[in-house]
Amino acid sequence: MTTSAATRDPAVPLTDRQRRAVVAGSIGNTVEWVDWAVYASFAPIFATQFFPSGDPKADLLATLAVFAVGFVMRPIGGALLGSYADRHGRKAGLTLTISLMAGASLVIAICPPYSVIGILAPLVLVLARLVQGFSAGGEFGTSSAFLVESAAPGRRAFVGSWQQVSVGAGGLIASLLGVLLTRTLTDDALSSWGWRVAFGVGGLLGLVGLWLRLSVEETEAFTGLAERRADRPKPRPLRDMLVNHPGAALRVVGITIAGTLLYYMWISYMPGYAHTAEGVPLSEAFLANSLAIAIFLVLLPFGGKLSDRFGRKPTLLAFAIGFLLLAWPAFHFIGGGFWPLFLVELAGVVFMVGYSANCAAVMAEQFPAEVRTTGIGLPYALAVALFGGTAPYLTTWLASSGHRDLVWMYAAAAAVVGIVVYATMPETRGRELE
Repeated sequence: MTTSAATRDPAVPLTDRQRRAVVAGSIGNTVEWVDWAVYASFAPIFATQFFPSGDPKADLLATLAVFAVGFVMRPIGGALLGSYADRHGRKAGLTLTISLMAGASLVIAICPPYSVIGILAPLVLVLARLVQGFSAGGEFGTSSAFLVESAAPGRRAFVGSWQQVSVGAGGLIASLLGVLLTRTLTDDALSSWGWRVAFGVGGLLGLVGLWLRLSVEETEAFTGLAERRADRPKPRPLRDMLVNHPGAALRVVGITIAGTLLYYMWISYMPGYAHTAEGVPLSEAFLANSLAIAIFLVLLPFGGKLSDRFGRKPTLLAFAIGFLLLAWPAFHFIGGGFWPLFLVELAGVVFMVGYSANCAAVMAEQFPAEVRTTGIGLPYALAVALFGGTAPYLTTWLASSGHRDLVWMYAAAAAVVGIVVYATMPETRGRELE
């Protein structure tokens, strides 16, 4: 199939159907990621409710260990929910993931504390986080495939960037909930019941996301695939991806390593790290984080446009090289209060645009439609589980163990890996989706 030059032109406007797909996909994805981000944002607040050791740092480390445990389920979710979406459609996959995520958030919101039900409290927390991890593992691949398949060839990065806009918007809402609750409630009220409000809001918003996802149309790429499969044996997306596309799967892992580690350090956990390790007041840390994320969201679509015009490799390399230069000064100056922390977060999110505006499109461009969701979801989730899920725990442990100077080296090492991968990967801008 050939594609006209007009449809490859980044300046060609989106059709009404494409706009509806972007809106429905993005808002639903935002709701999904509110639920995921609330845990990281409020971990320093509710840690003692589930792990009352008497040592705040030990409680926080235990809570972050549960955060990391949730990532163990992401590869399983990427494989099983990705295969489900490759067999039954992107719409079916998106509906299932948001139902699981929102339900688990509501369970955390109403779970009694350790003082009431004892060991059952952390067990319920772990189980709910495992469900959320399973859901998140399928969410990224399904929503990325849905958005990129809904785009014209010349606008795939721009449309795909809205996947990350919606992820960032989820983090922003979680952070703003932190600002609101820390400024309106006393410390005792916040730690005893106020944090439950954030989880409850996230769970209830899931109903809105579910409605949006039920109303969206299936992508033409999948409907065409379903027609071609009519007389074929039952598809096996996971097996086909592993056997026929192992190189593309490994490339997705490599693309993700630097992006996920640095994303979680800057976007999800920087407020908690600045507060715990550097003594920045939590309300100021949440505010700095919220402002930086808001700017990040505005910049992402422009980053997608740059990628559609100049290519995936140049914009990815700008991200990795930028963080290599930023790592040392960032972790030496965030302890000076609101403004140093905000400037560090701002510099980080500007560079992060180079990765986040690209990731959905560049990963989708590695695979044909019959294995696209699985091909994105499983390798991405493996990399996120190994590098993103452990980043908050490792940075907190390093800082609390007297090795604070190693934190910047951890970030710089991830950036070096990114530079190597992005410099050697093939350019996929303009590649026709199969």
